[in-house]
Amino acid sequence: MAGGRAGVAHLRGSRLLNANDRADLKAALAREARALGFDCTGVTASDAIANAAKHFRDFLDAGAHADMDWLAAHPERRADPRVLWPDVRSVIMLGVNYGPDENPLAILAQRTRGAISVYAQGDDYHDLIKKRLKALARWLVATAGGEVKVFVDTAAVMEKPLAQAAGLGWQGKHTNLVSREFGSWLFLGAIFTTLDLPRDQADSDHCGSCRACLDVCPTAAFPAPYRLDARRCISYLTIENKGPIPHEFRKAIGNRIYGCDDCLAVCPWNKFAQAGRETKLAARDELRGPGLADLAALDDAAFRARFTKSPVKRIGRDRFVRNVLIAIGNSNDGALAAVAERLLDDESPLVRGAAVWALSQLMGREAFCELAAKAVVTEVNGGVIEEWRLASTAACPSS
Repeated sequence: MAGGRAGVAHLRGSRLLNANDRADLKAALAREARALGFDCTGVTASDAIANAAKHFRDFLDAGAHADMDWLAAHPERRADPRVLWPDVRSVIMLGVNYGPDENPLAILAQRTRGAISVYAQGDDYHDLIKKRLKALARWLVATAGGEVKVFVDTAAVMEKPLAQAAGLGWQGKHTNLVSREFGSWLFLGAIFTTLDLPRDQADSDHCGSCRACLDVCPTAAFPAPYRLDARRCISYLTIENKGPIPHEFRKAIGNRIYGCDDCLAVCPWNKFAQAGRETKLAARDELRGPGLADLAALDDAAFRARFTKSPVKRIGRDRFVRNVLIAIGNSNDGALAAVAERLLDDESPLVRGAAVWALSQLMGREAFCELAAKAVVTEVNGGVIEEWRLASTAACPSS
């Protein structure tokens, strides 16, 4: 469930290619892509994912996209690249391996530290891959002509079905791409071109009877294999969701403060994967399980400094500290109650509301009820008042 926006490049040139030229060009393209840092390359036709339209429409009709309205905008473009760009003839799909060098689930047992999704522990992949896509696109135009557009997690492009059609892997039961070589750890980018390049054979599903990714989900976000309900997904709840974390999911979130790797990390195909070779995507030491107390103390300037070049920066300080406070409430560490209490006076109602819940999980009943009695007089935000009401109803029998 990682979101974001990157740029689109549109280049053009002109040159005629015969069949031999196209085959040679495709081989040269793969070599150039590898030299630029891509780990896999495949080519598919612009009409290769027509069957994806029904699955995507079912997803939208079920409301499983939550409030990500950008997903519902122009759905016809997603299932057919030709609607997005009528001149496209071939789609070049590229992948970058970002496999971790340690078990990403180990941090979940360290309840006073925050778990940040593997993809967000290094530099923002959008920027890195966009630059490489543009460089490869320029090479393609200079070598063979034609016109190109590049996309990385942007516009109405269904990267995962296209990647399967191009032979890079298949969409697993967790709806993410799975590769026999790289497991569940591939960033994807696309180049649309007017050139008619030789196609790769689509990959087939190799999940078999395995349910590991479905069964491990803490919030039961998969109503069925190959179906995701974003409204229940921790990646959505901690990243895209702009409001309070729904109460029913707070305990299940544990110490996951940005995204969730559970369904990816348990995939058996990961046993064939190696750690990514891209140093800029490698985890920064300070983002490998940072302490919750330190993170809760971040103001806006400190948050921006800590997460410079990181995807985490896009959600802003208030949403991030909201997540940290949910993790504090799940820490079972009473010493962190003082950290949460200091945030009851935060300027952000989102933060204050999360602090209320964290305190309700950590403080003794008497102390919490005293705070609740004072908050009735001092708090002005309706959402935060409701947090106090719900928490005090459970903790304070006389409230």
